[in-house]
Amino acid sequence: MSRGTIKKVAGPLVIAEGMRDANMFDVVRVSSQRLIGEIIEMHGDEASIQVYEETSGLGPGEPVESTEMPLSVELGPGLIKSIYDGIQRPLDDIMKVSGNNLKRGVEVPSLKRHLKWEFVPTVKVGDEVENGDIVGTVQETSVVEHRIMVPYGIKGRIKEIKAGEFNVEETIAVIETADGDKEMSLMQRWPVRKGRPYKKKLPPSMPLITGQRVVDTFFPIAKGGVAAVPGPFGSGKTVIQHQLAKWAEADIVVYIGCGERGNEMTDVLNEFPELKDPKTGKSLMERTVLIANTSDMPVAAREASIYTGITIAEYFRDMGYSVALMADSTSRWAEALREMSGRLEEMPGEEGYPAYLGSRLAQFYERAGHVINLGKDGREGALSVIGAVSPPGGDISEPVSQATLRIVKVFWGLDSALAYKRHFPAINWLTSYSLYLDNISGWFDKNVSEEWMQDRQRMMALLQDEAELNEIVQMVGMDALSAPDRLKMEAARSIREDFLHQNSFHDVDTYTSLKKQLLMMRLVLAYYDKSMEALKNGASVQGLIKIPVREQIGRYKYIVEEKLDAEYENVMNTLDEQIKEVCGREDF
Repeated sequence: MSRGTIKKVAGPLVIAEGMRDANMFDVVRVSSQRLIGEIIEMHGDEASIQVYEETSGLGPGEPVESTEMPLSVELGPGLIKSIYDGIQRPLDDIMKVSGNNLKRGVEVPSLKRHLKWEFVPTVKVGDEVENGDIVGTVQETSVVEHRIMVPYGIKGRIKEIKAGEFNVEETIAVIETADGDKEMSLMQRWPVRKGRPYKKKLPPSMPLITGQRVVDTFFPIAKGGVAAVPGPFGSGKTVIQHQLAKWAEADIVVYIGCGERGNEMTDVLNEFPELKDPKTGKSLMERTVLIANTSDMPVAAREASIYTGITIAEYFRDMGYSVALMADSTSRWAEALREMSGRLEEMPGEEGYPAYLGSRLAQFYERAGHVINLGKDGREGALSVIGAVSPPGGDISEPVSQATLRIVKVFWGLDSALAYKRHFPAINWLTSYSLYLDNISGWFDKNVSEEWMQDRQRMMALLQDEAELNEIVQMVGMDALSAPDRLKMEAARSIREDFLHQNSFHDVDTYTSLKKQLLMMRLVLAYYDKSMEALKNGASVQGLIKIPVREQIGRYKYIVEEKLDAEYENVMNTLDEQIKEVCGREDF
């Protein structure tokens, strides 16, 4: 074991000498308080260590000891419903040891050792297994079946397999390999900075359904895709991520609060246990892992938190689940990177960020994907990553936003002007985009309707036309517009207020199925098409704008799922009747 002594302390950075035998990224224990840290630079026998805890009071001469292991997470039953800090220490267990305030040097195992789990084997003695094969299951929560997999690098024949109740350290199987017998427990460890392996990455071909209309209809994300949500302070990044965590069609949710305000994480911790999962009717926490690294926690742990989160997410992906990971926000993570880089006296890049900012962001986002996992059964898993970005002053020309946009394929640009108008989600439809549309349009044609992409395109065109017409209106007033243009403006207003605006606090409107989204699109476009036809037949534009059925079209989003078809027919019939009245012709 490599031992050294502290030479210099600079905030979270500690320089230790006498560490010639240590390796890069080894985890070390610093001083007699045994603070946890990680080696991030080596010069001769001097190691630069980023310490994941408060370093005040440390001084030269104190001992440093390497564990000769990289920063790793414990993977096994007990992850779901847990709340961890940035380096996978369970906050509830730390509270039992040290009270409400985090104490330094607390050593608590990540997975609870006293809990017993009912293990049900799915293989028998004599079966051949390889890394990734499932040997048995544990019912971790009422909705998540934890699949116990053969750890990476082990291949052989099952010599012994047990059934019954075990904790995460007890042996459940013995595998006879070419290198001798290997014991296997419910738990495995994995270094966080290394992506977990898989057989093959698949192209993105199906959407991750979120129930948020502006996302699913206009800017969808594929299962296994990556998205960025940049926006200024107060534009609703966190609320959107909460909505996606609640409603996205994922089996497992990993939520990383990386450098966010403590009260926001408190909201998540209070809300999630009370929220009913729409698919199972149980609490949302039954399929959620939370990582809380708030802005007042040590800055170096913030840098580790997103790696901890994505490694846990990859582990559930390997079981064959669809996982959604929310990182809120990668800007705070980049700030931690900048602070450590500055203390290491590295050459700064743009705006003081390190020159490797782009490559580090890419390493994180590229771990997402829809894959065929290891193991003989060829099961598929998907890991979708949605990262919030908080550019200072909402200026997305800054380095973190630009580096992120070079990597991700979906950009949900938040607009503070929309947020201040109480338009939620405040995603700007003119600046946002999704590059997955071509890949997943076939899925919508097959599973929803062949008119889906066509209707979506028409609505986007109306919104773009409205933006151009608005410039004319601001210069010369609404009266300068022709009657068809006035109608186009009204149809676009209907799209904005009735379709894109969604109330996250309303029981029905908070989630919209794809069928309902399609019918809502059809209603708005039917109003536009029929009104245009009526206009050609001599109807007055004012009469068409003030037509009472528009109120019914606007309120359609509050209709419950069972009554959709009946109400759709009713609104369409009313629309026909009222347009006839405006025209003053029964034969129209």
